[in-house]
Amino acid sequence: MKIAILDDYQGVALSLADWASLDADTTVFGEPFADADQAVRALAGYDVIVAMRERTRFPAEVLERLGDLRLLVSTGPRNAAIDLAAARRLGVTVCGTGYSATPTIELTWALILAAARNLPEEAASLRAGGWQQGLGTGLHGKTLGLLGLGRIGSEVARIGQAFGMTTIAWSQNLTAEKAAEHGVRAVSKDELFAASDVLTIHIVLSERSRGLVGAPELAAMKNTAILVNTSRGPIIDEAALIEALRTDQIGKAAIDVYDIEPLPADHPLRTLPNALATPHIGYVSRDLYETFYGDAVADIIAFRDGSPVRVMG
Repeated sequence: MKIAILDDYQGVALSLADWASLDADTTVFGEPFADADQAVRALAGYDVIVAMRERTRFPAEVLERLGDLRLLVSTGPRNAAIDLAAARRLGVTVCGTGYSATPTIELTWALILAAARNLPEEAASLRAGGWQQGLGTGLHGKTLGLLGLGRIGSEVARIGQAFGMTTIAWSQNLTAEKAAEHGVRAVSKDELFAASDVLTIHIVLSERSRGLVGAPELAAMKNTAILVNTSRGPIIDEAALIEALRTDQIGKAAIDVYDIEPLPADHPLRTLPNALATPHIGYVSRDLYETFYGDAVADIIAFRDGSPVRVMG
């Protein structure tokens, strides 16, 4: 069996699970592929591919060219970058792994607190020999707006309430009753953007959520507001966000996800002074990686034994 482990950016995959138990020829790829052609060339001849979340795309045209592929394991329970219908048609089994939203919830609050209290600027000043540089913003008594109140959004709201924040939310399907279950007030989309001191995004990327936060929504926000996105980049119109930051339409953006990943080296979000940008690390924690890779090994064993588990689709 030939196994390819993809996008191991941190070089930790082999240390976090018992790959030796598979008695297989295992290769780790630490860098992203430049394009589909490079991916196909590199992965030719592999029976099993282990993909990290949505870092590498597997549309039909890629799967059709990987003639030896029999098992595609994706970390997490779903992967929008895999064409499941094409995989079924081609006889490729796709399996997922366990997942926990806790690391993403924690990073959301790390970003909110870092942006509100100017932590990157203050830390940089201290390293350079300086001292206090500006005034931070307190959260108590402020309004936390949640674009989406599902599993992650509701936990983010709970933590905001512990900080003494008023919590409001909107999504296309959110009802007042559902919001009230979490101590949150359901509001209109217009009120969400206008009233929030911190607005954080927790909806799934889909055709109806792509570009949902555009120039009109950003223009409606307070010029002191902090916009946080740990969900998916294309939910925000990236060009509109960059313009809003350049013109100080909003106070700050704290962003972990982007239209193109890895983020190009010359991208404005790397250098805008009112953008706090992190490299999609919402799920990047040792605990969750141990789940990802441990379950991936278990998926391969189950598939090899003829009884695949956690099959997607």
